[in-house]
Amino acid sequence: MSGRASGSLLLAATVLLAAGLWFITFALKGPSFWVKISISAATLALLSLLLDPPRRLGGGLEARTWLVGLGSAAALYLIFWIGRTVSLALFDFAGDQIGAIYHKGEGTPAWVIALLLFCVTGPCEEIYWRGYLQRRLMDRFGRWPGWAFATALYAGVHVSSLNFMLVGAAAVAGAFWGALYAQGGRLAPVILSHAVWSTVIFAVFPLR
Repeated sequence: MSGRASGSLLLAATVLLAAGLWFITFALKGPSFWVKISISAATLALLSLLLDPPRRLGGGLEARTWLVGLGSAAALYLIFWIGRTVSLALFDFAGDQIGAIYHKGEGTPAWVIALLLFCVTGPCEEIYWRGYLQRRLMDRFGRWPGWAFATALYAGVHVSSLNFMLVGAAAVAGAFWGALYAQGGRLAPVILSHAVWSTVIFAVFPLR
């Protein structure tokens, strides 16, 4: 088997693992949802770092990283605020499904959720989904086809939640962060964007 073929099989295996971890996280009862998603994201990040570390984070926490990361997080929050308003006007089920997303966090203190999202889940998701999966797909299929493929897979693993609004939200967020990474090739601002956005939208100013 050629190196390219074996690399493709290995990449596919990580996607199947991600789908399984997301199924356990969203579809099965058990410990705190936020603990499960953090463990799942950290597992994928560690695996991707062992298999193929990102070539570069993109300058670390320099001024440009903060500007792009915080600015994009604010822009995505605004996009979700508009999307929530439109969805509530168009779909009768939107309110219940949005509420169900937040309901998963009940019983976990907001500060714990914020800590996990900012320090674990946000960074680890980006290390795997953009820094490993999307990068490999862009190398294989080209920048924007690879972006589209990675976005579809990111949204797809959320189907096990059986929540249309969550899958749609994952597609929008995945496309947004994926485009940010595809355009600049810098992972650090995308990690910061995801970490800040998810912390704010779930623990600080939730869009219930």
